[in-house]
Amino acid sequence: MADTFAQLCHLAGKAVADYRMIKEGDRLLVGISGGVDSMMLMHVLDRLRKRAPIKFELFAVTINEGFEGLNHAPLADYAAEQGWNLKIIETPIARLIVEKEAEDRSCALCSRLRRGFIHGYADEVGANKLVLGHHRDDLCVSLLMGLFRGTGLKTMSPNTAADGGSKQLIRPLCYAPKDLIETCAQAYGFPDLGQCDYSDQLDESGDRARLERLLKELEHDFPNIGKNMLHSMQDVRPAYLLDKRLLD
Repeated sequence: MADTFAQLCHLAGKAVADYRMIKEGDRLLVGISGGVDSMMLMHVLDRLRKRAPIKFELFAVTINEGFEGLNHAPLADYAAEQGWNLKIIETPIARLIVEKEAEDRSCALCSRLRRGFIHGYADEVGANKLVLGHHRDDLCVSLLMGLFRGTGLKTMSPNTAADGGSKQLIRPLCYAPKDLIETCAQAYGFPDLGQCDYSDQLDESGDRARLERLLKELEHDFPNIGKNMLHSMQDVRPAYLLDKRLLD
């Protein structure tokens, strides 16, 4: 497990360097959901912070949406054991979703509401960068979602402006495959927080979950598909696309 964690740290460090994610004096706010992706992200960043030649600060935030199936108390205990500076923010998000009769789009609405609370806390602690645990598979799925929905050739940028340009949003795990993260997580006793009220619904019929399954199926016919898709996203060739705005 030590070797896999070292590999994960190497990939994260390379991504941080390639996309200039972290600079001297940065104050990073890490969004932690309690899932293995964000938990491993915090462990990786904690290690990088201790070993990097530059100094930066780490803060963490968890949004408690108020879902009955979730209990964040074990996460608070785990963070205290690790010495993480974690803030759990209590919110009425679950109630707002029901009041707006938005069950069929609960994930999108929940995400927007969570972002608002996260940005608010970032301002409170003076964080200039928000850090999310999206990995390589997430970037691949987002690319497919944009392609299939006709919303453009796009994905999750590793380093992009946020909150009107007042902050940067970074994704240090963008080079890491999901299976590597899950393998690393086996060495840690992460607490079980339960699941949100819409988890089963999203896993069964959500577009993202469907495309995640498709990506795994395609891996059998196209070995290294995740790695190859990442390479393609880094090799954009506008002259071979159909955007008329590029004619000039």
